[in-house]
Amino acid sequence: MSHDFTPPHLRTTQADTTKTDLSGRRVVVTGGAGFLGAVVVHKLRERGVDEIFIPRRSDYDLTTEEACTRLYDDARPDVVIHLAAEVGGIGANRDNPGRYFYANMSMAMHLIEQARIRNLQKFVQVGTICAYPKDTPVPFTEENLWEGYPEETNAPYGVAKKAAMVMLDAYRMQYGLKSSYVLPVNLYGPHDNFNLHSSHVIPALIRKCVEAQERGDSSIEVWGTGSASREFLYVDDAAEGVVRATEMMNEPVPINLGASFEIKIKDLVELIARLTGFAPDAEALSSKIRWDATKPDGQPRRCLDTSRAKKLLNWQAEVGFEEGLTRTIEWFRKHHKDAGARM
Repeated sequence: MSHDFTPPHLRTTQADTTKTDLSGRRVVVTGGAGFLGAVVVHKLRERGVDEIFIPRRSDYDLTTEEACTRLYDDARPDVVIHLAAEVGGIGANRDNPGRYFYANMSMAMHLIEQARIRNLQKFVQVGTICAYPKDTPVPFTEENLWEGYPEETNAPYGVAKKAAMVMLDAYRMQYGLKSSYVLPVNLYGPHDNFNLHSSHVIPALIRKCVEAQERGDSSIEVWGTGSASREFLYVDDAAEGVVRATEMMNEPVPINLGASFEIKIKDLVELIARLTGFAPDAEALSSKIRWDATKPDGQPRRCLDTSRAKKLLNWQAEVGFEEGLTRTIEWFRKHHKDAGARM
């Protein structure tokens, strides 16, 4: 029998959605120079937000209380959209579990506490689907968040992000802090991180295929067995969901942002190999893809139920998967010398 362990006040989809007009507000976007953040900033400007402060890591180490305090002093924000994170693919998560928990937990903790002290108008936290339990039934619904422990390689990062939601809910109840909380599925698109050690699966595969094709390599190696499935969301769609949550949500009811489909990693590899031209047909695929089954597959399946986002935010994904992949591949081919070195 399935039980809903979600705190009662976070179960409702009848949340306060009194719309906030962002024009004329001072907005801090942590991670605003990053992959998702740059698109969020663009969409904020389209909505008439002129005063946007983007803290650089070289100036503000947001894992420290001192830097978070100084950020609020310098920017004097009305709204904070917290996108900054320390995260990577399976290998990076496996190598840095302590750092990823500490960095993500401390950033959220200090930023939310300063939001309370400064009586911030709204705090927006971007979570992660790594917070879902390892064996969550597909499609993931927000009520599943508390039904078990996350997949082991992602757990420290996922638990830290989920703890931020709990903190926001506690601060809403005790201090009246308005906030919102969204959980995007795996993102992809132009300007992604294409570093092979720290990137996620799509940019890593695109880089491997494009560079192997340029070198004339006979094959590429891919981790795992290919049996796991994933869902992917184009970055522009995700940014629109984040901004709508900023405008419309005033309490941290978790909201999935996804494309409502899943694809097996094996099929994803074959699709990217075909779209890049590395293995243009089925005959070429059999010899050009080598699977390293000694490496982990990660969580068995990921696919989100996005009905809550549709109901509360009037949001749904717009960019088709092959269209999004084609745009991403084209961007990487144009910029890959710089993109390949990005951390």
